[in-house]
Amino acid sequence: MSFFGEQFPREAPEEAVESQQPEATSPDATRNGEPAGGPGGAARVEHSTALAEEADHREALARERDEYLLALQRTQADFENYRKRIARQQSEQSARAAADLVTRLLPVLDTLDLAEVHLNESLDLTEDGKALRAAHAMLTDILDKEGLERLDQREVPFDPSVHDAVAHTEGEDGEAGQIVVEEVLRAGYRWKGQVLRPAMVRVRG
Repeated sequence: MSFFGEQFPREAPEEAVESQQPEATSPDATRNGEPAGGPGGAARVEHSTALAEEADHREALARERDEYLLALQRTQADFENYRKRIARQQSEQSARAAADLVTRLLPVLDTLDLAEVHLNESLDLTEDGKALRAAHAMLTDILDKEGLERLDQREVPFDPSVHDAVAHTEGEDGEAGQIVVEEVLRAGYRWKGQVLRPAMVRVRG
């Protein structure tokens, strides 16, 4: 109705008033494109991202360190094997060279052995004979100390690995089936466990 010529609108219903109120925002809602909590929340996200990137970087460095360490260990092992192989080859070469030298000296020892037998049969030992005997003894002593072993034993069981039988005689009673060295015709030699030359022998049995 109108009062003094003016008309007043009727009051809106309560439901309409309530619908015009702004909606409440949830705690997780963003404001102006920023996470809840304002600039502080963005800083926390950036800090967390930096920590994750630093952890990944450290892990990558650790893997790289382990790879370098493994490569170094392999190189060290290869070098150690190489060093041992070279040392073994040098030792073997030295041993072969020494064995070759001693082998070339065996004819000299044989000649000195024959001279020793002749001197023993001589009734009058001259000064030259004494000097020759001394030289023979000196050379034999040096080679013995270096590892040369003389094979000239008699009345020992025949061993084909150190004896070369070139003559044979019948065995005596009680020696049936047993072969022994009766006489050494030429001495044999063994150098540091390796037979350079078997002894030339006459066997019995």
